[in-house]
Amino acid sequence: MDFAVQWPGMPQNLSARDLQFTLLQARNPTDRVRNEERDAFANRLGVEAHQIQQVDILRDPLELPQPSPNHAILVGGAGEYGVVNPIAPVQAMIDYLATAAEHGHAIFASCFGFQALVVGFGGEVVEDEDNAEVGTYPLTVTEHAAGDAVFGGLPARFNAQLGHKDRAVRLPRGMINLAASEACPIQALHIPGSRVYATQFHPELTWLDNRTRFLRYMDQYGRLFGQEEAQRRLDSHTPGPEANELLGRFVQNVLLAESK
Repeated sequence: MDFAVQWPGMPQNLSARDLQFTLLQARNPTDRVRNEERDAFANRLGVEAHQIQQVDILRDPLELPQPSPNHAILVGGAGEYGVVNPIAPVQAMIDYLATAAEHGHAIFASCFGFQALVVGFGGEVVEDEDNAEVGTYPLTVTEHAAGDAVFGGLPARFNAQLGHKDRAVRLPRGMINLAASEACPIQALHIPGSRVYATQFHPELTWLDNRTRFLRYMDQYGRLFGQEEAQRRLDSHTPGPEANELLGRFVQNVLLAESK
């Protein structure tokens, strides 16, 4: 894969307030996480909420704009939806993300979006409830993180917020893995030469954000883990400030770097 993009007439001195984002979401109308997710991304990116356009992939058409140096596509979690045996709108989003990456768009995707990129380029994601990670977990960086524009500032071991039961077991050729956990060895990806990054964990969520989201889905987690284990996981949330810095570095070192 060769995704190196040259921007003719790259605007100079762009700042965070000049950036625009499209947030792809697969959430039901009653899901209160919809706007909470937008606000979490805005806070970690260091931008205003109005700079993020929300697109409901279950109901809105997916239209690919021309690549722009001040625009990026975001994807977060998905609540009830997944990329294993996907419904038609999810498959359309998977195809959209692969096409967007191939056309030079900047992308930062977490969790569901991470899995969509893996599948979209021919990797493999499986359902694995036995190794579900929901809460705060320690992760380690891989050798590929050293010197990376976004992951290079992480310590060897850091805490991150997670909420998934599906996981990637094989990355597509040309993608590199930047982080790992004990239960899920493929936790972050980058396509060298591109502006595409994705994480199985949620750098957009603080530990309090993740705890609030856990409470939103407490009934589902109670059925998945049992009530006692669900409560233990709820109570185990702890801060992961290093992971929360990743989106800010994506803005400064990827989106704005060429305009300085």
